[in-house]
Amino acid sequence: MIQETTIRVRYKETDQMGIVYYGNYFTWFEVGRNEFFRELGLSCGRLEEEQVLLPVIETGCKYISSAKFDEEVIIKTKLTKLEGVRFTLEYKIYRKDNNELLVEGFTKHAFVDKSLKPVRFRKKFKEEWKLLQDSLEKEE
Repeated sequence: MIQETTIRVRYKETDQMGIVYYGNYFTWFEVGRNEFFRELGLSCGRLEEEQVLLPVIETGCKYISSAKFDEEVIIKTKLTKLEGVRFTLEYKIYRKDNNELLVEGFTKHAFVDKSLKPVRFRKKFKEEWKLLQDSLEKEE
């Protein structure tokens, strides 16, 4: 499953040259992640109500081209790894008008409780784990 979200570059996300400041792509990864989980019926808010947090434990980003003020971009998010208490999401961000790839990146996360101890998500949330697993298998 690849989840797609379209956003418009806001002025505050750009530098003096009208180009998106590099750190904002990580914010867009978060937008993609939240929409990915929401589409599965597992909103991050609902997970937090179940005492499950998803902290970022590693990130990476490759900048290919620049997005500019007022352009629309598409964030494509997919789950690429699901093991134990960890998972990895990959992101690709495209310029909407010509489908040019702008950025590729990833975030790795852990399932933890409010005291930051690992949660055995697979055991505790069997239906939710299956949803995640199914979204992973569809891509392979």
